[in-house]
Amino acid sequence: EVQLQASGGGLVQTGGSLRLSCATSGFNFGHYAIGWFRQVPGKEREHISCIYPSEGDSEVETWYGDSAKDRFRISSDFAKSTVYLQMDSLKPADTAKYYCAAVRGGVCRLLHPLGMDYWGKGTLVTVSS
Repeated sequence: EVQLQASGGGLVQTGGSLRLSCATSGFNFGHYAIGWFRQVPGKEREHISCIYPSEGDSEVETWYGDSAKDRFRISSDFAKSTVYLQMDSLKPADTAKYYCAAVRGGVCRLLHPLGMDYWGKGTLVTVSS
């Protein structure tokens, strides 16, 4: 059974940090692009970052959307089949439900919510002003 479990959300003040985790199982971690998306009620789901995990010293493909550049950092632990999103300098505009999703053979910069194979249930991030 394929599972993606996002965790690490919570309430944080402006300028604070959170580290989201996406623990995966049930599929070949190294064959999938893993993306982070976020959504607020009434708006489309936004792709904010992606990683194509690689084992060992191989170069890892990553991508960041404009809202994540310079403040967020994506990483992966291949042994744990887990992807992380370190979010710093958080703003109220970052308040959303954050989801991780996977697509086989995906190109990080091209990921779209409609094209993902598997989704996690999401974790809520609230940034207070």
